[in-house]
Amino acid sequence: MTDIATQPRSVSQTQQWEECGHRFYLQRVERAVPVPAAWSHHGTAFHAAAEAVERSGRTMSAEEAVQLFSDQYSALVNKALDQEPNTDRWLSANGSGGEDIERRYVLGQEQTRRYVEWSQEHQPDIWRTPSGDDALELYFRVEIGGIQVRGYIDVLVAEPDDSIRVRDLKTGTTKSKFQLETYKVAVEKVYNVPVNRGDWYLAKNGGLSRAVKLSEVTDSQVGERYAAMDAGVKRGDFKPNPGFGCRFCDMKHACSFSRR
Repeated sequence: MTDIATQPRSVSQTQQWEECGHRFYLQRVERAVPVPAAWSHHGTAFHAAAEAVERSGRTMSAEEAVQLFSDQYSALVNKALDQEPNTDRWLSANGSGGEDIERRYVLGQEQTRRYVEWSQEHQPDIWRTPSGDDALELYFRVEIGGIQVRGYIDVLVAEPDDSIRVRDLKTGTTKSKFQLETYKVAVEKVYNVPVNRGDWYLAKNGGLSRAVKLSEVTDSQVGERYAAMDAGVKRGDFKPNPGFGCRFCDMKHACSFSRR
């Protein structure tokens, strides 16, 4: 418990603890080995390809980006297969684990190709940090509401009014406004530049979500959730929340409360 009680917090930690404290406990305290899921590798490989496209100044071709996705995805899946070769045990929202692995290989290639086309035509300029770096996969560690919070921001883009827009890339359907709110507070603290809006690039649709207004989000408002989570972890409060979500939980194999 010492490590998890004292380490910095993150969006994923906080949301996981809020959704099911016991899952948080199993993964981050007991350190149970998670059940693999192709959707995780799909997302990681897509992010790697999209980042490479942007770092190339959008000169990387669609074919090159698709190849990068394919190589990354295959490497991640093969590593997971070494640990769990029985794909029937993999998590999957559609069909068997093996079918999902194959489906997402093709789907990810299509999404990567569409991202290249979209970025070349619609993506505004990537914001550059004071040190001259492109704001891609940008690490931050700041104090929010008295709690140390860290994370990575997928993309910051420059707005016409000299503010910054925070952008997160999504291959799935789950979107977190709390994530965008955290990024807004972190960017303003680190760079002292206003963040008025945020959005998601939705790989399923090949375009952006509607913009989320962030201008009125405050440090104290966001910090309340981190403070509540931090206090709960330190007092050992890990309440289970069994239900429909157990079906997609990567800790269900180790959980006595799971409704599989």
